[in-house]
Amino acid sequence: MLIVHVHVHVKEGTEDAFRAASLENASNSLKESGIARFDVCQQNDDPTRFLLVEVYRDETAPAAHKETDHYKQWRDAVADMMAEPRQAVKYTNQFPDDDGW
Repeated sequence: MLIVHVHVHVKEGTEDAFRAASLENASNSLKESGIARFDVCQQNDDPTRFLLVEVYRDETAPAAHKETDHYKQWRDAVADMMAEPRQAVKYTNQFPDDDGW
Protein backbone atom coordinates (compact mmCIF):
# COMPACT_ATOMS: atom_id res chain seq x y z
CA MET A 1 0.00 0.00 0.00
CA LEU A 2 1.00 3.58 -0.64
CA ILE A 3 -0.12 6.20 1.87
CA VAL A 4 -0.03 9.86 0.86
CA HIS A 5 -0.44 12.67 3.39
CA VAL A 6 -1.41 15.87 1.59
CA HIS A 7 -0.87 18.95 3.76
CA VAL A 8 -3.16 21.80 2.78
CA HIS A 9 -3.25 25.39 4.05
CA VAL A 10 -6.26 27.34 2.78
CA LYS A 11 -7.01 31.05 2.90
CA GLU A 12 -9.01 32.21 5.90
CA GLY A 13 -12.69 32.27 5.03
CA THR A 14 -12.49 29.37 2.55
CA GLU A 15 -12.50 26.57 5.14
CA ASP A 16 -16.16 25.57 4.65
CA ALA A 17 -15.93 25.59 0.85
CA PHE A 18 -12.68 23.60 0.92
CA ARG A 19 -14.17 21.07 3.35
CA ALA A 20 -17.30 20.63 1.21
CA ALA A 21 -15.32 20.15 -2.02
CA SER A 22 -12.90 17.76 -0.31
CA LEU A 23 -15.65 15.65 1.23
CA GLU A 24 -17.29 15.32 -2.19
CA ASN A 25 -13.96 14.29 -3.72
CA ALA A 26 -13.27 11.82 -0.90
CA SER A 27 -16.70 10.24 -1.21
CA ASN A 28 -16.22 9.68 -4.94
CA SER A 29 -12.61 8.57 -4.48
CA LEU A 30 -13.70 5.71 -2.25
CA LYS A 31 -15.56 4.26 -5.25
CA GLU A 32 -12.25 3.81 -7.09
CA SER A 33 -10.89 0.28 -6.99
CA GLY A 34 -7.35 1.55 -6.32
CA ILE A 35 -8.27 3.51 -3.18
CA ALA A 36 -8.57 1.73 0.16
CA ARG A 37 -9.14 4.81 2.33
CA PHE A 38 -9.47 8.57 1.93
CA ASP A 39 -9.65 10.77 5.03
CA VAL A 40 -10.25 14.52 5.22
CA CYS A 41 -8.90 15.95 8.50
CA GLN A 42 -9.05 19.53 9.76
CA GLN A 43 -6.51 20.80 12.30
CA ASN A 44 -8.08 21.61 15.69
CA ASP A 45 -6.02 24.66 16.59
CA ASP A 46 -5.85 26.14 13.05
CA PRO A 47 -8.97 25.46 10.96
CA THR A 48 -7.23 26.74 7.82
CA ARG A 49 -5.02 23.63 7.81
CA PHE A 50 -6.17 20.28 6.51
CA LEU A 51 -4.62 16.86 6.05
CA LEU A 52 -5.82 14.51 3.34
CA VAL A 53 -4.83 10.91 4.04
CA GLU A 54 -5.02 8.88 0.85
CA VAL A 55 -4.39 5.14 1.03
CA TYR A 56 -3.79 3.52 -2.35
CA ARG A 57 -3.73 -0.21 -3.03
CA ASP A 58 -0.68 0.06 -5.32
CA GLU A 59 1.77 2.50 -6.91
CA THR A 60 -0.34 2.99 -10.06
CA ALA A 61 -3.52 4.09 -8.28
CA PRO A 62 -2.53 7.74 -7.63
CA ALA A 63 -2.09 8.42 -11.35
CA ALA A 64 -5.45 6.80 -12.09
CA HIS A 65 -7.05 8.89 -9.34
CA LYS A 66 -5.73 12.11 -10.89
CA GLU A 67 -7.43 11.21 -14.19
CA THR A 68 -10.93 11.00 -12.67
CA ASP A 69 -13.51 13.70 -13.25
CA HIS A 70 -14.13 14.14 -9.52
CA TYR A 71 -10.43 14.77 -8.81
CA LYS A 72 -10.19 17.30 -11.66
CA GLN A 73 -13.33 19.07 -10.39
CA TRP A 74 -11.89 19.19 -6.85
CA ARG A 75 -8.50 20.43 -8.09
CA ASP A 76 -10.08 23.25 -10.08
CA ALA A 77 -12.58 24.16 -7.34
CA VAL A 78 -9.95 24.52 -4.60
CA ALA A 79 -7.12 26.09 -6.64
CA ASP A 80 -7.89 29.67 -5.58
CA MET A 81 -8.42 28.63 -1.94
CA MET A 82 -4.78 27.73 -1.37
CA ALA A 83 -2.79 29.96 0.99
CA GLU A 84 0.32 28.09 -0.16
CA PRO A 85 0.99 25.12 -2.46
CA ARG A 86 -0.15 21.70 -1.23
CA GLN A 87 2.60 19.40 -0.01
CA ALA A 88 2.44 15.63 -0.35
CA VAL A 89 4.48 13.17 1.70
CA LYS A 90 4.47 9.52 0.60
CA TYR A 91 4.74 6.55 2.94
CA THR A 92 4.92 2.80 2.47
CA ASN A 93 2.81 0.75 4.85
CA GLN A 94 4.86 -1.46 7.19
CA PHE A 95 2.15 -2.99 9.37
CA PRO A 96 0.04 -4.84 8.72
CA ASP A 97 1.68 -6.07 5.56
CA ASP A 98 0.41 -8.49 2.94
CA ASP A 99 1.95 -11.39 4.88
CA GLY A 100 -0.08 -10.51 7.98
CA TRP A 101 2.74 -9.81 10.41
